[in-house]
Amino acid sequence: MQETTGGEPRGERPRGAGERSRAAEVLDRPLPERVRRRVVSLTGDVLGGLTVAELPAPLRQYAKFTPARRAKFGGNAMATALETDAVFRQRVAGRLRDLLPELAEAVADGSPPAAADPVDVAALAYVVRPEGWAKLVAAAGEEAQRAQAERAGAEAERELERLRAELAEARAAGRGDSGRLRAELADARREMEGLHRRLRSAQADVKRGEAALRRLAAELEEVRGQAQAQKAASDSEARRLRGRVAEAESALEAGRRAAREGRGVADMRVRLLLDTVLDAAQGLRRELALPPVAQHPADTVEAVEPGRMSPKDVAHRALSEEDPALLDQLLALPQVHLLVDGYNVTKTGYPSMPLEKQRLRLLGGLAGLAAQSGAEVTCVFDGAELAAPVLLAPPRGVRVLFSKPGQTADELIRRLVRAEPGGRPVVVVSTDREVADGVAEAGARPVASALLLRRLARS
Repeated sequence: MQETTGGEPRGERPRGAGERSRAAEVLDRPLPERVRRRVVSLTGDVLGGLTVAELPAPLRQYAKFTPARRAKFGGNAMATALETDAVFRQRVAGRLRDLLPELAEAVADGSPPAAADPVDVAALAYVVRPEGWAKLVAAAGEEAQRAQAERAGAEAERELERLRAELAEARAAGRGDSGRLRAELADARREMEGLHRRLRSAQADVKRGEAALRRLAAELEEVRGQAQAQKAASDSEARRLRGRVAEAESALEAGRRAAREGRGVADMRVRLLLDTVLDAAQGLRRELALPPVAQHPADTVEAVEPGRMSPKDVAHRALSEEDPALLDQLLALPQVHLLVDGYNVTKTGYPSMPLEKQRLRLLGGLAGLAAQSGAEVTCVFDGAELAAPVLLAPPRGVRVLFSKPGQTADELIRRLVRAEPGGRPVVVVSTDREVADGVAEAGARPVASALLLRRLARS
């Protein structure tokens, strides 16, 4: 770590007029590549001796790298910092004076040793920047290029001498082999003449064979065309027959499926309606305890007889829409089906409870009601916004349904009502006016959610 005195890093002197004039010097040409690489290498060597605070921000990420990795990955950043940041350059120069004291001092005095590497001289002059540094860098760069050119010229001269020696050896060997090569050439020419004769004979045979081959190829192409035409015709006929067979099988299967489904649904609806009518007739017979038929045609004519109730009197005796006994009377109907809008009832009765506890409380009450009345009970919940399937064991006697994604519980209730045969009593529990009007048009009896809650509270 560098010690500082009066705010200046150790090894750095205050900048006077001389330094300002040196800073004003610029290179009239780009820094030679070898000099630039040496500047980056020297900077990478001394970078680890500086604190993080003494480094420019772009170079702090390379502080913990090895010198070789700094030169490889941060070379451009270090070259830019040396060119643009004078304080950083002075710090690097101070470190280089400690690292190469004799050469740095000679460069600073403007008299580098003649035996010094011109690349090192140019690199130190670029960083230290003594008086006339730009000329020194240019001269050292030219010296380095000249030395490199001389080395290249010497290598080229050695290579030329080696090639001349090889050429002389080749010429000597060639003179000894020329006679042998002439004899071999004569033999080769005689052999080539024989080969030419055989080649001409073979070419004639090949031409005859090619003519025969073209004739056979034409015949083969004709036969192949006929075979493809026949195959295409047979394939077309086979596809047509397979299509007709598939259509026939599809029609047969559709007919069978339609017959099975139609017969199954129709039988179920007729059987359920028949059971409803029979149970209603038996219940009516038991309840009315009718005597043997003794009515005459005249008894069917409407009239007001003394001591008989009028329709207004019967209406006054009807139960209130809010009386729980009304639900008991409806559940006493033969083969009655009770449909419950689950969340509509729970959010009317106990909205502050979590949905899971709402469902469990309502289903527990419906199970007791189904056991007491013997009615078919179906409870419908809205499942359109469920994140996952609900793990729920329906209680005995209660059917629990959730609507599919994209479908509301109201739509599922209307579908259930439409699925029932005409004439079967269906009671729908919901406070939703739209649901009540819709099921009433389909023949069901709507009742309010509060009525079911009062009936369950009474149990």
